[in-house]
This record gives sequence, C-alpha cells and structure tokens, in this order.
Amino acid sequence: MSTYRLKELLSPRSVALVGASPRRNSTGRAILGNILKAKFAGQFGLVNHRYAEIDGISAVRRLDQLSFAPELVVLTAPPGAIPEIIEQAGKLGSAGALIITAGLGNGRGSLADLAERAAQRHGMRLVGPNCLGVMMPGARLNISFAAHMPCAGSLALISQSGAIAAGMVDWAAQRGVGFSGIVSIGDQLDVDIADLLDQFAMDGQTRAILLYIEAIKDARKFMSAARAAARIKPVVVVKSSRMGQGARAAATHTGALAGADAVYDAAFRRAGILRVPHLRELFDCAETLGRLESPPGKRLAVLTNGGGIGVLAIDRLVELGGVPAAIAPHTFEKLNAVLPRTWSGCNPVDIIGDAEAARYAAALELLLADPGNDAVLVMNVQSALASSEESAATITRLVSDYRKQQKRWAKPILAVWVGAQPDIIDTLSSAGIPNYPTEDDAVRGFMHLLRHREVVDALMQVPPAMPTTFAPDVEAARRIVDAALAEGRQWLDPLEIKRLLEAYDIAMVPTFAAADPDQAVGYASELFARGATVVLKINSRDIVHKSDVGGVVLNLTSPDAVRAAAVDVMARAKALRPEARISGIIVQAMVVRAKARELILGFTDDPTFGTVIVFGRGGTAAEIINDKALALPPLDLQLARDLIEQTRVSRLLRAYRDVPAVKHDAVAMALVKLSQMAADIPEIRELDINPLLADEHGVMAVDARVAVGRVAPKFSGAGPANFAVRPYPSRWERHIQIRDSWRVFVRPIRPDDEPLIHELLRNITPNDLRLRFFAPMKEFTHQFIARLTQLDYARAMAFVAFDEASNDLIGVVRIHSDSIYESGEYAILLRSDLKGKGLGWALMQLIIEYARSEGLKTISGDVLRENAVMLDMCRDLGFEVKSDPGEADLCKVRLTL
Repeated sequence: MSTYRLKELLSPRSVALVGASPRRNSTGRAILGNILKAKFAGQFGLVNHRYAEIDGISAVRRLDQLSFAPELVVLTAPPGAIPEIIEQAGKLGSAGALIITAGLGNGRGSLADLAERAAQRHGMRLVGPNCLGVMMPGARLNISFAAHMPCAGSLALISQSGAIAAGMVDWAAQRGVGFSGIVSIGDQLDVDIADLLDQFAMDGQTRAILLYIEAIKDARKFMSAARAAARIKPVVVVKSSRMGQGARAAATHTGALAGADAVYDAAFRRAGILRVPHLRELFDCAETLGRLESPPGKRLAVLTNGGGIGVLAIDRLVELGGVPAAIAPHTFEKLNAVLPRTWSGCNPVDIIGDAEAARYAAALELLLADPGNDAVLVMNVQSALASSEESAATITRLVSDYRKQQKRWAKPILAVWVGAQPDIIDTLSSAGIPNYPTEDDAVRGFMHLLRHREVVDALMQVPPAMPTTFAPDVEAARRIVDAALAEGRQWLDPLEIKRLLEAYDIAMVPTFAAADPDQAVGYASELFARGATVVLKINSRDIVHKSDVGGVVLNLTSPDAVRAAAVDVMARAKALRPEARISGIIVQAMVVRAKARELILGFTDDPTFGTVIVFGRGGTAAEIINDKALALPPLDLQLARDLIEQTRVSRLLRAYRDVPAVKHDAVAMALVKLSQMAADIPEIRELDINPLLADEHGVMAVDARVAVGRVAPKFSGAGPANFAVRPYPSRWERHIQIRDSWRVFVRPIRPDDEPLIHELLRNITPNDLRLRFFAPMKEFTHQFIARLTQLDYARAMAFVAFDEASNDLIGVVRIHSDSIYESGEYAILLRSDLKGKGLGWALMQLIIEYARSEGLKTISGDVLRENAVMLDMCRDLGFEVKSDPGEADLCKVRLTL
C-alpha cells in the first residue's frame, strides 16, 4: 500500500535528529528548536559526531549509540552522508526518514539513488529530500524550520514548495485556522502526493486536504489517490506554471488546443479536486472547508445592514451558479414583525444601516429556521449608529447555541464584517464561523462547499469499459494502423482515416483518392451523378494542414472545374512545399448542411496524463476561437455530456430560432466512440476530426487527421496503458456455479454498492466481524464503507458476489496492491449463514486469478490464529502460513504467484 509505514513517519513514537548544529541560523538548530517548542512527548535523541551537547541536549556520534531505535530519523547532515545514515537507520528498524538536506542529485548513481536503494532494502519510507519538513500539531510534532507551529485543527496541507507551506502556517496563525498535518514533500524521492492523499483521506482528524502542486510524477497513482480522497472529503489544489506553452509544437488542432495546464485542469476535474487560481483563494478555501460541511442545496440567504453590499453578494452568487434563497411566507411574516418597515422585504435581507445586535439576532434566528435556504451569509458594514463588535459577539453566541441544538446537521453560516478589526475577526473565528474581507470572497467560499458536493456525486458515476450501444470493428481498425506503422509512416492517408472512423461507426463524407487530375474528374463525375457538389484537397502525408498551402477548393460543380482545380492545387502545393511528397488529390462529396454546427473532437497524448480527449468549436479558426474543453478517458455518455457542457458551443447544440437541436446524444456518443478507440489502439497518438458537422440528423466527419506511432506503456498495471484513469473492468463480471447447483453472479464493486454493503454487514455475526476486522465492530460509518466501495481499480480491486436467485449480496473479496504493484494484501468477508458452502473458496480463487493477471508476485494477509477455517483454506490454496513474531494471536499467510 502507498500508506505503508506512513503513520510511523507522521506520528512517530521516537525521533532522532541527525546533523543538528549549535550554529545560529542553521537548519539543524532551527529544527531542534521547533521540536523542543512543540513538546514532543515521545523519545528524542540527537546525533552529531562533532558535538556532545547542543542547547542542553546531549548528543551521540552514531545512530546505533542511542538508547532506543528511532521510528523516524530526521536528516540535516551533508548530502554525502545521507545514504550511509539511512543504511544505519534501516538496520536499526527505523520506519522512515525525513530528509531536509538538499543537493542529493538525481538519476542512477546519484546520492538520491543510493539513499532510495538503502531505504528499499530495509522497507523504510522517505520524505524529501530538499523540503521544509513535517508539522503534526495533534501529535505535538514540529520537525521543520518554519517560523511558527500551527494549532491543531482539521485541515491537511501537502505542498511541493516549502515556502508555500511556511506561508500557510503564518496565515493560519493569524486566522486561528488549525491543521491536522502539514507535509512539505520536496523532491518526492519516495513519499509523494498520492501517498499522502491516501493517508489524510482516511485520517479521522482531517476534514479537508489542501494541495500545492508543481508537477505530478505518476499520473495514474495520483488519479487513483485523488479520486478516492475526493469522494470522502474536499480536496483543493493550487497548481503553478499555469501559463505553460506545451502545445506550441503540436501538429494537429487537437494537440494545439490541449496545452499542459489545460490537461492538469481536466485531470483535477476528473479526480473531483477543486482547483483555485491563487493562494488567496486557497486561504479562503481553508477558511471555509476547515469549519463547515457542504449544504444539501445551492440556496443562500444573505443578511446585511448594507443594501448595496447585499446586492453585490447576490449578483456574484448568481454569476457563480448559486441560487438566491426565497423567503418562505411564514418567515416573511415573522421578519415583518421584528424588523423596521423599511427592511428590503426580500433576499438580500437588508435590516437597514442602524441595525443593532438584537435586530441581527432576531433576523438570523428566523433565517436559520427557514426551510427555504441551505446556508446563511451574515454581513456587516460598520457605522456610527450601532456597534459592529456587539453584533459580532451576539451572532457568535446565537450560532453556537444553534449548532448545539442541531443533532445531525447545521446550516453553514458565513460572515463578512467589512473593515473588521482583529478583535472582531478573533470573535468570529473562535466560534468556528468562517469570515472574509469581502462579499466576493464569502460567496466563493459558499460555492466551494457546493462544488465539493457536486464532485462527490460525479465521482459516484462509473464509466463502463465498453459502451454497450455499439460494437466497433477493432481488428479492422488495428490492421489499418499496423499497416501504416509497418511502412514507417506517421500519418494515415484520407482513405485509411475514413475506414478507421467507419470501424468505430463514425460517419465520414464519401472520400476518394485520385493520383492525377484525370482520375479526380472520374471520381467527381460519380459524385455529380448522385447530385453532389465536390470538394478537392491536396493529398500529402507531409502537409498536415491543407489550408495552409491553399490545398482545399470548395463548391465544384462540373468536370472542367474539377480538372482545373486539381491542376492548380497540385501546382500550388509543389511551389509552396517543394520538399513535400504529393500523392495526388482527395475528392470528396461536399456536404451542405445549412444549419449544421462545426465542431472539433479528437484526442492527443499528454506526457504526464496520457490520452486526453478534446472537444470544442471547430473550423479553420478553432485555435483562435479557443472554445474547447478537455477530459481524461474513459468516457461514458454522462461524462461526454459533461465535457460538451463545459464549452460555449454547447449552447448552439440546442434549438434556437428556426434551427433544430442537434440529434440527442449524437455528439456525446461520438466522443465515447473516440474514447474507446484510444483505449483499443494506443498506437494512435493524435486524432482530430475538424470539422464534425452536427445537426438534427446526426453527425458526420468532413475532415480528419490521424497520427500514429509506436508507443511505450505509460502506466503499469492492467487496463489501457495510456489511460491515467482505469475503466470499470467489466471483463471480470462472471457467473459461477458452486456445488449443489448454486448460481452466483460476481462483479467488481461499484460506489453505489454502499447500501448493499451495509445490509451485508447486518447479516454477519459479531464474532465473524471480529475475525475479519481484528476487533469488535459496533458501527460502520459512511467514511469506512466508502473506503471499501469507492475504488478506481488501479491499486485495489474488490469483487462482490450475489445470489442469483435472490439477488442478495452474499460476500466480498478484495485485494490492495503496494505502490510498486509487486504484492497485494487480501481480505474476504462472507454472510455468516453461508459459510462452509464453497463460496469463500470460489472467491479466493477469483482474487488469485485477478492478482496473476495484474502481474503481482505475491498475495499476503493477516489471519487471527483462532480463525482455523480461514487458515485451513489458505493452506489448501497453497499459502504459506507463519506465526507473526510481533503479534502472538496473528498468523501471516503468503502465496507466491
């Protein structure tokens, strides 16, 4: 697992600091001071071969001279000493090391490489090198050189920048925002963003996770961890280098439209991560998500003593997609009774500039009780007519009482005190009320809560591996691509493209390849006989964008016009591109659909995230208009619809004036088909259809470009090797027969299985639950079940078994691989009344088959010694069974595959 030994790194029972120095302003001394200030409660030791004592703390010369074996070793020693120190720590049994030191280099043979190998030999985990450090306020652990230690709270921060982490700490100290953990990961030699996402996602003390990212190392691992974490709690990211120019050299329109930052944006969206553009908004997210839970709806009520600022808040709310709450009639009557006659009478609820604390309290109490809103924003503009301090104090008391009265869920309450003094901010913050300097910041905070709920809903959707409404001719398509590769070609010719698209049921205009003007006239005559108009295009594998050389002639209606155009087009191409190989002329029927929309769709290869689907406004000005959206495959119809809706051109697909709507889901289905093509034939490196005509009759490709090339798998494990997100593995759905003709249906688990898992657990005896979870289990929370059901099939797999006769869920088996896909840990759970009937044996065989298909080398598990039935089954399946040296009541079982 990627969280292997992370708990010991982040909450160690013992720490050794190697390289601490008495020099003022040295990193080692700063870290020593922070450890002492935080009052770490575990064992602590110093290692320094020059000094016997630093700041009153005695030091030893070597790690093995300590009176204890440290779980965590913190390194500020010179770079050359790092690999040997890690070797020493590994021999002592240390769980991991935090490497503050920079300058270890990279690549084979570097100090970083030697350090990593030493750690791997001993099963150690490494954070860093070149990082600020780790702060875990709840564990009273500050092993960093940050200026401040944050207070304990519910936010986790993972940062690739030490400066950003330090800045967040300073901001949090001013606003009273607490953290469950802050980790500066530096160069990510071992522990990376994905590992820490896994760790904090399942940490009960963490409500939301904040990320500062510069680049992703392993996109599939990151997407796996991010999607799992975002299903459980909000994850917010700031990504630097937003203005990258990675698309400049792209040959196709699709590649040019992609761009590195746009791909990251698509990846974050697919993962369910909330992206914000800058640190200020990240701070605002922290302010909101660290204190509030998402509301069930979009309706916001605004309470203010200033009408203008209230209207601005409502305007911003509507602009960002929120809904101004309507005031229920009975609430309206009560507000009339307690407010001056001059109050606004609507939302925003303007209680007039002379509103004192009591008036605020009366209005807020009614709005909190009103079922017509989902959250309340309270705003105050200071005036000489009433005390802003008293109003803030009254509001905090009322909110505190309200939250205590709510047994299950309390409405989010946000605040804006314009120009507030620090004491007012402290009053609101101490009551857990997120507060902001402006109405814009507050409304954005509310929208962050909504976005989290929306992305969780979206993540519950599972894209199928193969759309069921069409059956592509994969073999025919592969033969086309393989033939081009065998000839050493980079581009498919137009006839090959037409056959490729038709293999995936994407219609293309009638297309012919003519070697010379005479043959072009012959093909054109066939089209004229059908009543079609003709278009000619230059046919050259070296000229990708035909219009750049005047290589397209439209609206040809006679053989003579075709002959003249063919001669002219070939001559012009040779003159402008003398080095290009000219194969002849492409002759196509000119499709005239007066009310069709011109679209572009395709896919390209991103160096980090693999295949990326692109959709947008098409035509020759596609790059200038730049109305596009990106998505990571695989796509199903809903994901394709979501991709389309991100563009401005999506509005043109609906009916307007005398223009009928585009055929329902025709464009979305074309995107799904391209997604499937990318999965089936990764040798297609780039593809774009531009334009794709779409109208009430359906869609048709007019022109397309396809680049092919040999491809090395980008991601390990099964599934399309160029997809950062693995599809739902429908190939593992199967019907099995267990003895006595018992029919059972088994399939991979899905997020929507959560209610079924709850029902299964109710049918398992307390003793069987104890044998499975190693402890008495009285309650199973949503967070706990989410961990079991919401997989992305990259590092973990679970199969659920259903009785075909009753359709009841009767068992689950799961496996979770380590971060390098070598070993997997299994677990199995059966309905108690069905044990001993062969179901467990069948599910264990299935998970072994799956592990072999994934290329895992071993399967292991922990089994209580008293669970004799499981131990006997493991022996029968070929597992090696050994006693756990550290836990007398546990056995380790292991199967070599």
